[in-house]
Amino acid sequence: MIAIVDYGLGNLKSVKSALDRIGEPSTITSEPGRVASAAGVIFPGVGAFRRAMQNLEELELLEPLHHVADSGRPFLGICLGQQLLLSESSEHGHHHGLDIIAGRCTRFTGDLKVPHMGWNEVEQARPSPLFEGIPDPSFFYFAHSFYVVPHDPDVVIGRTDYGGPFAAAVQKGNVFGVQFHPEKSGPTGLAMLANFCRLCRST
Repeated sequence: MIAIVDYGLGNLKSVKSALDRIGEPSTITSEPGRVASAAGVIFPGVGAFRRAMQNLEELELLEPLHHVADSGRPFLGICLGQQLLLSESSEHGHHHGLDIIAGRCTRFTGDLKVPHMGWNEVEQARPSPLFEGIPDPSFFYFAHSFYVVPHDPDVVIGRTDYGGPFAAAVQKGNVFGVQFHPEKSGPTGLAMLANFCRLCRST
C-alpha cells in the first residue's frame, strides 16, 4: 500500500484520485507507523515551508519519513514536498528542511510573474525510471514561487525554463522529487505516477 502523507498542507484528494484512476491502492494518512511501513510514500504539499516542517514535527512524521528514505523504498515529493526534501529554505526567513537531498530552496527573482503557474515543458536531464516511456520534453502543470537548487547537479533529472533553467525534478537513489503536479498533468502525469507505483511494487 502506498501512503499519501497528510501533514495538513497538501492536495491529498487529487493525488488519491489520480492513483485511483490508475488502479493503485493507496491511503491518506498522518499516522507515523503507517508511513514508516508503507510500500512507498507520496509526499505532496502546498503552502509555507516553515509551517510544513512544524506540522511534520508535531505529527511525529520526521523520523518515519527519514526511515522510508533510508530504507530503499520509493519516496516521491511533490511541489512543496520536493522542496522539503532539501536542506534549507529562504522562504520568510531561514528554515531547515529534511536534508535528505543537500541543497536549498530559493524564490524566483527579477521581472518574472510569481508564482509560476500553468503548463511548462520539462526536459529530461538524465535517465530515470520516473520518466520511463514519457516523451522528452513533455508538459506538466506548475504552481510555485520557490524552486530547489541541489548542491549536486547530478541529482537533477528534469529541468524547466522560467527566466532561466531550474530543477523541475530530482532523484537521489530511491528518493524522487518533482516541482510540478503530476496529479494535475493529464495523461502524462498519470504515466509518471504509474512509473512510481511500479517501483513501489517491485521494491
